[in-house]
Amino acid sequence: MNNNLSRRSWLRSSLVLASGAAVTPAAFGRSSIAPDQALLWSEQSRLKEIDYRLPAVLAPSVIRLNANENPFGPSAKARLAVIESAINGNRYAHGEAVKLKKMIAEREGVSEDYIMMGPGSTDLLEKVAITHFLEGGNIVSADPAYMSLVNTAKAFKATWKNVPLKKDWSHDVMAMEKAIDANTKLIYVCNPNNPTGSLTDAKELRNFCIKAADKAPVFVDEAYIDYLENPMASSMVDLVAKGKNVIVARTFSKIHGMAGLRIGYIVALPKTLEKIDSMVRGNMGMCITSVMGAIASMEDKEFQERSRKLTAEGRQFVCDELKKQGFNYVSSYTSFILFPIEMNGKEFLKKMMESGVAVRSFEIDAKTYCRVSVGLPDELKLFTESLKKVLA
Repeated sequence: MNNNLSRRSWLRSSLVLASGAAVTPAAFGRSSIAPDQALLWSEQSRLKEIDYRLPAVLAPSVIRLNANENPFGPSAKARLAVIESAINGNRYAHGEAVKLKKMIAEREGVSEDYIMMGPGSTDLLEKVAITHFLEGGNIVSADPAYMSLVNTAKAFKATWKNVPLKKDWSHDVMAMEKAIDANTKLIYVCNPNNPTGSLTDAKELRNFCIKAADKAPVFVDEAYIDYLENPMASSMVDLVAKGKNVIVARTFSKIHGMAGLRIGYIVALPKTLEKIDSMVRGNMGMCITSVMGAIASMEDKEFQERSRKLTAEGRQFVCDELKKQGFNYVSSYTSFILFPIEMNGKEFLKKMMESGVAVRSFEIDAKTYCRVSVGLPDELKLFTESLKKVLA
């Protein structure tokens, strides 16, 4: 495929993908791209989510293992802070946001002008995409990857250079580096990655970010990094403090269990945040209850550690059960597990729902996978029992 894809062929292929055309497995082999080969990428993602519409509101009898929600949170202290702050719901949260921003800056080792907050990290991913692709260009990322930023960039006339993950499901940073050219406006890395749960080696990723950031901004999405035992060792946030053109995203939706309260932030160079702030507003989208809940949750170190520990235990339980049932799951460093199944995806989701379990299903390289989120012990037991019956 010629690297200089015409806008017309790109649009035509995008429309084909949107119509649900079948993916050709041969086009998306997972082998790494050899250094002496010209870099090739596909106009279509290797990842396709199985379209199975769940009810807007799940019945109480259905367990939610489909959205990577934290079943243990928010913490009791965060809940109390949310309740107590509701009385001030008639006021903007500007003053409270200043306190939270200061806490975040101290945690990340930067000054407050390096922090932008918003209603969840996805909101900020999309704002970065909007402000960087108003005039087109291309975005480089792994494939499969979390698609929110990529999809928004494509909506603003960007082309996507999707570089296949390596055989071990880590980012192929050598191939990604080859993909960068004069039209690259942003490089996106999700680590640990969603929907695979895999982790790219911190040293390897750091070396890539140092070199790539001199060519284009590198956006590192660290939504799941707090599930690691030593998250800061794998974080790229220190590169921002050293002046590198890196953007790091964090969220309160995962380890803090505040997905429904919508709060997250990015750490970036002040000039980057000034560019974003000149077009869109971050703090304005947050409500006072979320801000106060986040402040309380940041202070509740005991809850964060408990959340990390219980998630690891639940993840291990699922992996052990999958192994007993003969599944080769992807090694996960997150709050979910991805594994291949030998069943039509829609039929699988339907039967799992009938068993009272909501999960997700994807096609990767035309092979069907299930992604299950960590839940409470009884929920995970029901999941493994249902899985055995459905795939029997």
